[in-house]
Amino acid sequence: MNQESSCVHAEECQHPTMRLTKKRKAQEILSILKTLYPDATCSLDYQTPVQLLVATILSAQCTDERVNKVTPNLFARFPDAPSLAYAHREEVETLIRSTGFFRNKAKNIQGACLKIVQEFNGEVPQTMKELLTLPGVARKTANVVLAHAFGIIEGVTVDTHVKRLSNRLGLTKNSQPVQIEKDLMKLLPQPEWENFSISIIYHGRAVCNARKPQCDMCQLVHLCSDYKKTQKKVSQK
Repeated sequence: MNQESSCVHAEECQHPTMRLTKKRKAQEILSILKTLYPDATCSLDYQTPVQLLVATILSAQCTDERVNKVTPNLFARFPDAPSLAYAHREEVETLIRSTGFFRNKAKNIQGACLKIVQEFNGEVPQTMKELLTLPGVARKTANVVLAHAFGIIEGVTVDTHVKRLSNRLGLTKNSQPVQIEKDLMKLLPQPEWENFSISIIYHGRAVCNARKPQCDMCQLVHLCSDYKKTQKKVSQK
């Protein structure tokens, strides 16, 4: 075998190993996160699937803490899909104003609830395909509802924390949530998809925040591609 063909075969053999290494890395990250946050669960307060759906819509570009301050009054006034669907828009907007983008959110909430009433017999649908037909519902919201309201693990919930940490840790190079989700689904076992999302969200809030990650107290630092790049730059100065 000549040198050129040997190199070609070597490159072909490297690809599965490279994928396996990244998969092992992702699973080690998951294992550490589960140890750090054993009780991690959805941070939104709700009592029914439709309330979880509404709370998740409200959480777009808003903290869960703020949503949880708004929803008690909202759900006391409008506890289910029919009451929300046929509420006066102005009253819904007033109740959710502090979550930001309140006009669009109110429109989506009422549109989703109206469709639930008219097309799904008042019950939140339990498939990704059906959920994605609801106004204001993309894969992030659908994944949250399926996992936490129905125990159905359909995908990986990608919010701003999951997006940021997955890139920093070197689990993806993509910036679009749908592509990030596809990358993570390849690396993690399906039963753990939502556990990974919830745990990494907790870590993003507690340690690896957007503006100033606390690398000195991060137990994932030895697996972090971004940290390694930073240290390499420092050593080269």
